[in-house]
Amino acid sequence: MKAIFRLAAISVLFAGSAFALTGERMPEMTLEQMTPAQRPIAEAIMNGPRGRMSGPFNAWLRSPVLADRLQKVGEYVRFNTSLDKRINEMAILMTAQAWGAQYEWYAHAPLAIKAGLDPAIVKAIGAGQKPANMKDDEAIVWEFTSQLRRDHSVDDAVYSKALEKFGEQGIVDLIAVNGYYDVVSMTLNVAHVKPPAEAEMPFKQAGQ
Repeated sequence: MKAIFRLAAISVLFAGSAFALTGERMPEMTLEQMTPAQRPIAEAIMNGPRGRMSGPFNAWLRSPVLADRLQKVGEYVRFNTSLDKRINEMAILMTAQAWGAQYEWYAHAPLAIKAGLDPAIVKAIGAGQKPANMKDDEAIVWEFTSQLRRDHSVDDAVYSKALEKFGEQGIVDLIAVNGYYDVVSMTLNVAHVKPPAEAEMPFKQAGQ
């Protein structure tokens, strides 16, 4: 009996050592490893506009119903929002930088540039600085998102500018993209989802 306990303790020790060395949490699952509740959601994500399972989705599958709800919200705020993709991606980058979510930055910095966001603005956001020479809508997104994150609300002046530029739907969509990517970034950080080792990041991963 003592030998069995010693063997079990050694197994736990090696498992803990492996985790410490790799930093892996919530290992990636293949379709064959998924439960009947998980697999249809993974297939829906892969067959949707994203085309693949990446980022937070593997972790979210641990709670299948939640994963389904969140991925549908994410599909809207990324692909169908009323906001121009350039400023939508800008808000995503600001969220990634605020949370130190390196994978999110790695995934969306190229998308932001492709959508037309000036690389100089991307660089400034990555450094945690206010970008220079922003367009009117970019300046509003910067102030709105900065105030929302810092003060947990926005003042009347910024709200009025956002209302004039984006309308009420745009304001709600801007709040939603911030909130959704907060959840994404928190998940990535807790699950230790990291970009490729060779990727150059402008900030350290949260917790490092």
